[in-house]
Amino acid sequence: MNGHGDLNNSHAGRTAVELTPNPAYAHRSLAIDPSDDVSEIREKYRPFILEDKYIKDDWVAELELSTAIQMVQSKILDEGLDRLRILVLYGSLRSRSYSRLLALEAARILHRLGCDVRVYNPAGLPQKDDIQHNHPKVQELRELSKWSDGHVWISPEQHGNLTGIFKQQIDWIPLSTGSVRPTQGRTLAIAQSSVPKAYTQFTSEDEGGRMLPSGNRDRLVDCMEELVKYTIVMRPHFNLFGDRYSEREERRAKEDKEKVK
Repeated sequence: MNGHGDLNNSHAGRTAVELTPNPAYAHRSLAIDPSDDVSEIREKYRPFILEDKYIKDDWVAELELSTAIQMVQSKILDEGLDRLRILVLYGSLRSRSYSRLLALEAARILHRLGCDVRVYNPAGLPQKDDIQHNHPKVQELRELSKWSDGHVWISPEQHGNLTGIFKQQIDWIPLSTGSVRPTQGRTLAIAQSSVPKAYTQFTSEDEGGRMLPSGNRDRLVDCMEELVKYTIVMRPHFNLFGDRYSEREERRAKEDKEKVK
């Protein structure tokens, strides 16, 4: 320790064991092969799939992701289980939306990690009210939310808050009775596209709108890698994580009320 003491309280930290990357998995891709994908799903929900002209410069393909790749291979694919199902939401309709660009980069990382990734397009989603529950865009969003094992939410910062477009999506996702939330029992990763000078963080539209090397990009990779690991651990226990005191009490009160009738 130096003369300033342990300012970061590092001595209170838990000792971590450093894992050695397995070269056999380091640069492997578990992405869904086009021949195994559903063409309608690929066209509608996978706008992150790169055009051929951009593939040779794809930075995601070069990432060392051996621990997550090996975990997906052994815990999901080798066991014959469904791929992790991840829903990605973004919060802007601008033609060059940085939240959308960031969402697509996140989706590419998850795709390489073997996830079934679906990106919801919020264009056409009506304002939240008590009338338009059967609107096609509302029903589409709700079905995707129920389908998913985990979510990725990416919104710009607007006046210190979420954008209206993004909040609209959260408001339309179904909330059950009591304090149940749409992500209950699911994993959730949240990113904000209000990175410093966002316009300098991505290549031009002609170059594919890809995220440039930076600490922000590294942290995005960290976040997606952790999301996959946690989702693998949590998914078998979906019902367990959805069981909470407040809901049990609400069910009990409802049952008692029914008995009185």
